[in-house]
Amino acid sequence: MNRNLLQIIILCLFSVLNANAQYLQKTDLPTVYIETFDGSDIKSKEVYKYCRLHYVDEAGAVTSYDSVSIRGRGNSTWSLSKKPYRIKFLNKEKFLGKGYAKAKKWTLLANAGDKTMIRNAVTSAMGEFTTLKFNPAYKFVDMVLNGSYVGTYQISDQIDVRPHRVNITEQPYPIADTTNISGGYLLEVDGFKDGNCFTSNTYKAPVRIHYPDDEEIDSRQTNYIRNYINNTFEAALSSQNFTDPETGYRAYVDTTSLIDWYLCTEISANIDGFFSTYFYKEQNDPRLYWGPLWDYDIAYNNDHRVQNEMRLQSSVNQLMTYIAYSGSKNWVNRMWEDPWFQKTVYTRYQELLDNGLVDYLQAKVDSLSGLLQKSQQLNYEKWGINRKMYHEVVLYSSYSQYVSDLKTFINEHCQYLKNAFYSKKPAEPTPPFEPEDFYYRIVNAKTMKAMDLDNSKIVQYTLTDGRKSQEWQIQKNGDYYVILNRETGLALNDPTYGNATATTNVGTQLNVAEPDEHSEAQMWDFIAQGTEGYYNLLNIKTQHIANLNGGGTNDYTQILSYTNDAKNSTSTNRMWLLEPSSPLPYETTGVEYHQEPEEYALAYNQQTKTLHFGSETPAELTFPVRIYTTSGRLLATFRANEQFSMEAYPQGIYIATWNVSGKTRSVKFQR
Repeated sequence: MNRNLLQIIILCLFSVLNANAQYLQKTDLPTVYIETFDGSDIKSKEVYKYCRLHYVDEAGAVTSYDSVSIRGRGNSTWSLSKKPYRIKFLNKEKFLGKGYAKAKKWTLLANAGDKTMIRNAVTSAMGEFTTLKFNPAYKFVDMVLNGSYVGTYQISDQIDVRPHRVNITEQPYPIADTTNISGGYLLEVDGFKDGNCFTSNTYKAPVRIHYPDDEEIDSRQTNYIRNYINNTFEAALSSQNFTDPETGYRAYVDTTSLIDWYLCTEISANIDGFFSTYFYKEQNDPRLYWGPLWDYDIAYNNDHRVQNEMRLQSSVNQLMTYIAYSGSKNWVNRMWEDPWFQKTVYTRYQELLDNGLVDYLQAKVDSLSGLLQKSQQLNYEKWGINRKMYHEVVLYSSYSQYVSDLKTFINEHCQYLKNAFYSKKPAEPTPPFEPEDFYYRIVNAKTMKAMDLDNSKIVQYTLTDGRKSQEWQIQKNGDYYVILNRETGLALNDPTYGNATATTNVGTQLNVAEPDEHSEAQMWDFIAQGTEGYYNLLNIKTQHIANLNGGGTNDYTQILSYTNDAKNSTSTNRMWLLEPSSPLPYETTGVEYHQEPEEYALAYNQQTKTLHFGSETPAELTFPVRIYTTSGRLLATFRANEQFSMEAYPQGIYIATWNVSGKTRSVKFQR
């Protein structure tokens, strides 16, 4: 080889190695070096400035990019000391590697107002846990700008239309008269009203058209999507039949992404979740799809304005539909008037909890905060760990305290949402009564006192644990029921004389008598009323209804054979709750062990909220187990060789019962 050529090669290699030697990792994260061509700072979020970018990966390898552009980004966050940026490559780049977008535009999120710096990443991971298709990337790096270290940053996607971002149909530019302009469209309810934005007619939502972008969109496309939002989606949402699945709003939304996007907004407690809402429409598809999730750095109780403006202590026990800023909130609040939406939000949230959502989020917080341990130390040496940067609710002296605060909020808020969604779901109609293997207390709906005995006469008396005279066994007798008192063994009886009809000979006090399976005076039916688990007690012989005399509240108030008419559904004197008191033929609580034919045990785990049977041969435990509320409402059935989660149900006392070898077994437990 020519000696001069060899020297040139060696000098070039030395030059490259020497150049790369100045680009080193600041911590164990990758490091991004950005150098503007003129060496000056980035002062505009509208005008790009040319720069070089050097990416040092986890192994120390350097990838350099020339002719890159950089500018500021964000709205209120652009005014902060630690600033966010947008970069644009000359050509489309797989900047984050396989599985991520190949694109020119990327964002560098500063997460300045989030002392954990991981709220956006945790929310994106939550989107991945659900059905949401497009979830922004979260790659953390240390960043050096023009030779000065500027902190920990998150490389993320620019929300735009392309594979691995919002992967919908791209419309041609320019469009022709024959172009199908039904999609795709990338939209945002944008409270800042930036860019190509219009205000919807009915709900006054500021809708921004992100794609097609401002430079390429045709007026025909603008008119199409504006008319679609106003005259199709909002018209259906505001109509009288808006709950109809065929003609109401559900015909124009993808309900799966709608519910999961909404739940992510509530779980994260993002008060900007309706102020900035991304959604999109695909070509030849009448539905609007919801997501991606974006801009969650002030979520999870990280915005003091909740306290100052709303006079609240925290967003931990609040729904965002009550306290969040406007935008798409009017749409969602209208949807909350739909029983389908109420029920589906509750049901889907329970599914997410059953699938381990809370543990998943906690593990994600742990892994991401662990990943940032060294980088966050360097970041806060520059920016200060207890310095107020934006809307932080609390300031701590250590990174671990901020992380712990986030984890505590997730636990407490998710618990609150469970009860909040349960209370908002539509009440189920009182089901037909089917007696199970319990003694029941028959409790008046007005006074909440139990049907009891005064000698052989029927009265009401204060609910008293262990008082057998107010416990009743309900047995099937043909199409009707016989109601037997536990203490006396006698049957509930209507002693009315004469040829009574539903509205005559009323006012006789009910009593008990020796059981007679042929006596219609001892046969009863239970007439379901309303949604609260109430029943009328109808006597078959007299066609009268059991009624609390005058609605009196005192013990020993008589219970009468009374008029059967339209007031059955409104008079609480005539309504009764059937509350299981103790199992037949004996009472049990806690863990119960049995040998019939194999040994097994049923236990409830308070930590995991699960019921499970233990046995040396669990596969052989094939009998069904039923879970009841203390009011006797059947909640669920599961096989004894399966685990059953109680996570979806509110706190309280429940009863598990099963039957093996002709014997009924029951366990009371506390959720």
